[in-house]
Amino acid sequence: YNTRMTNTELSLYELVDGEAGLRALVERFYDLIESAPEAAQIRALHPKSLKQSREKFFMFLSGWTGGPQLYMEKYGHPRLRMRHMPFAVSSVERDQWIWCMHKALDESQIDLRAVEYLKKHLAESADFLRNRQG
Repeated sequence: YNTRMTNTELSLYELVDGEAGLRALVERFYDLIESAPEAAQIRALHPKSLKQSREKFFMFLSGWTGGPQLYMEKYGHPRLRMRHMPFAVSSVERDQWIWCMHKALDESQIDLRAVEYLKKHLAESADFLRNRQG
């Protein structure tokens, strides 16, 4: 992905306010997964504690948005499809994931250019991870 968002060459990582912005986004996203009835099926795919999920997703987004490659440094290439294969991801789980992410982005203080970019590209990624019919 091209993570340069403007003519002044701000990276997506900079537009989301770097580590602080990403951490806030990830926390709100997982708070929604944990508590929203609209996310019941996607919540069921996660372990009881979401602590590790929160940290791994933050680390992944850091590198994906053009910031420090934290995930790659610790775990190697994300290989998202392979890592999600053990979990049944149908359009229901995909849609719940996207709902949580869009709600977290809408509630964030992130630059609107970055919000639109993230909504589009993270939804495409979520769709790519579907591995079950329905």
